Amino acid sequence: MKDLQSIFGFHKTPYTRELSENEHLPLPHLDEALNGIQGAVEERMSAALIAPAGTGKTTILRRLLSRLPEARYRVRYVKVTSLGKRDMCREISAACGMRSAGNYPALVRALQEHFDNSYAIDGLRPVLLLDESHDLRPETLDMVRILTNFDMDSKLVLAVVLAGQQGLAKMLARDELQSIAKRLNHCSFLRLLSRDETLRYLEHRSAVAGASNFPFDSGAAETIYELTRGNLRAIDALAFKALKKAAENNEAVVSSAHVVAAKKELI
Repeated sequence: MKDLQSIFGFHKTPYTRELSENEHLPLPHLDEALNGIQGAVEERMSAALIAPAGTGKTTILRRLLSRLPEARYRVRYVKVTSLGKRDMCREISAACGMRSAGNYPALVRALQEHFDNSYAIDGLRPVLLLDESHDLRPETLDMVRILTNFDMDSKLVLAVVLAGQQGLAKMLARDELQSIAKRLNHCSFLRLLSRDETLRYLEHRSAVAGASNFPFDSGAAETIYELTRGNLRAIDALAFKALKKAAENNEAVVSSAHVVAAKKELI
């Protein structure tokens, strides 16, 4: 990092995932997705975030967490695996700090009671984030409908956010899962960045890290887009590696050659 500081003027490591809420580049499609999901949660409703790998799903979830104050919300995060209904209940129970023993009906009742008490007694709105939801089994996904059913659906308590890749959209379109799909108050879809958005993203991330001048020439920025096709995760990795390649040669401007050399090392 010392070379990057002296050559490019960075005051912190560039292109990492460590960004505060106000440091994110305002992109309409990302902000609309975040605002839609946040709105659903605030209404104690459920939502889905469908995002191909590298389009900002994890970033959206982090930003959502930063917008849900601990004084009002009790958020539980579970990274999904391909588990049956009982084992998924156990995973959720563990995330809630509960005992995870018992059969499936008992686990569901205990979770419902936990969420209901969080809202009615503790005054905290429960929110359940199920990440990588495309890995859910269909019968396990249907369990979400049961978890959100309070007093014969007459009371809103638990907000669930399903986040996953394209497979989640395919599951929600299945006839047998329409009961859960209809419970989603909002569904957001993310996409890869365009060429112009990629350039804006590179400029913004360099500025946030403290660069006095944009370190990529036009050829380098174009090559990054061509090699990543606007995949945020790939942009970050390639841009950082290209900066290091330029720094190794004591060059203050990143060229297309640096980007190509960086790509070869990342493969």
